[in-house]
Amino acid sequence: MDYFLLLVLILSFAWTCFHVFTTGLPGRRKSSPAMLPPGPRPLPIVGNIFNLGNKPHQALADLSQTYGPIMTLKLGGITTIVMSSPYTAKEVLHKHDRALSARTIPGAVHAKDHHMNSIVWLPPAAHWKNLRKVSAMYMFTAQRLDASQALRRKKVQELLDYVLESCSKGQAVNIGQVAFTTSLNLISNTFFSIDLSHYHSEFSQSFSDITRGVLEDVGRPNFADYFTILRVIDPQGCQKRVKNYFEMLFHIFDGIIDKRTHPSDVSNMSTTGSRDLLDSLLDLAKDYNSEFSLLDLKHMLLDLFVAGTDTTSSTLEWAMAELLCNPEKLTKAQTELRKVIGKDEIVEESKITELPYLRAVVKETLRLHPPGPFLVPRKANSDVEICGFRVPESAQILVNVWAMGRDPNVWENPNSFVPERFLEVNIDIKGRDFELLPFGGGRRICPGMPLAVRMLHLTLASLLHSFDWKLADGLKPEKLDMSEKFGIALQKALPLLAVPIQV
Repeated sequence: MDYFLLLVLILSFAWTCFHVFTTGLPGRRKSSPAMLPPGPRPLPIVGNIFNLGNKPHQALADLSQTYGPIMTLKLGGITTIVMSSPYTAKEVLHKHDRALSARTIPGAVHAKDHHMNSIVWLPPAAHWKNLRKVSAMYMFTAQRLDASQALRRKKVQELLDYVLESCSKGQAVNIGQVAFTTSLNLISNTFFSIDLSHYHSEFSQSFSDITRGVLEDVGRPNFADYFTILRVIDPQGCQKRVKNYFEMLFHIFDGIIDKRTHPSDVSNMSTTGSRDLLDSLLDLAKDYNSEFSLLDLKHMLLDLFVAGTDTTSSTLEWAMAELLCNPEKLTKAQTELRKVIGKDEIVEESKITELPYLRAVVKETLRLHPPGPFLVPRKANSDVEICGFRVPESAQILVNVWAMGRDPNVWENPNSFVPERFLEVNIDIKGRDFELLPFGGGRRICPGMPLAVRMLHLTLASLLHSFDWKLADGLKPEKLDMSEKFGIALQKALPLLAVPIQV
């Protein structure tokens, strides 16, 4: 490690000298009267990299208590502006949404040229707008989501059948893993009309390892991102690992697409015998007048499977963990469910609006455990003034939604799990209320939010309605490990094992 740091210092010093002599000192624009926001004093060359620690969302939340809700860090050669309050987030996502809507691209995302074909990472230009239009028209319209309710109900029932089997054997359930399998099969059925995995299969764990590997490598601090001269070397191996993950996913997608594009083989048709979403998108990709290509399709699938499976399952695991840590909240949620739904009925999506406490549980979980502790990094297209400070062109913008969710100036008892707080205020999770932004906001809000919200509420409600739960191995609620594992998505460090009890 000492040799690696020495290499970093030597190369970064050379880069800094070159940059100074060719462009002048950074951040000195005489034409702008405003100053950069305050922040911790950067070290020579490396700047504030070592201020990040192994849990940057927590470290930056602590720093914001000293330097304020808008703060400057120098991460190697990158000027980074950190927003940690609802007001500053609104400035970024609403008032200056257009000027701050580009992306800072991590080196890991350059694998397989994903940054050139991804709705997540593309700049908001023509290609991005076309992909956004395709996702909105073909995947996430209210009409399509309403039409697929039966599919979600079927996938959740398969989950309940597996839990019932575990219940009859007295076995604990790995909540995160079964939730991942459910999410994976829901998305694969939505696109391909097939299950990609089963609850007794090892494939789900392998797929989970791939998606979590991507999210960890893209999200973790990477020297190659802070010193562009190191990108070719990839000293931490992030891009190499992500390339391997992408190739594994593309191999799966290519196999399914190749079978579907050979219509002479009846066995290659969708299992429902009718056209599904893959058929529609393949037709669109074959249309010479369309700006949507087969390459776009594969990268769109990559985005949806990586983001859609892990973040939904992780949020459900956090919700169950918080309820098991707070038995009185669990009882309150189950009482509401059994009163509204009835003991022997099944939970339908249409009933979710009649379950205010359940919806409050989901909001409170997303406040404490947002799917991503930071929104996907933005980049300034031009100089912008916020709170009297200058956000310079090309600066990286980080919105620390984890810090906002635990800000004592916004929330009473911010570190406590109190769903009741959302029964008293009308705050939603759809990007309009800047106190709670689990899916982002503005033009770069998560396009899969409508599906994620439906699936999360339905799955959690069904698990709580059909079973009572207790922690495995007689573990007491106060002893449950609630530590986090940092990445672009925020995961529970240790899996939640819970024993179902039939009601």
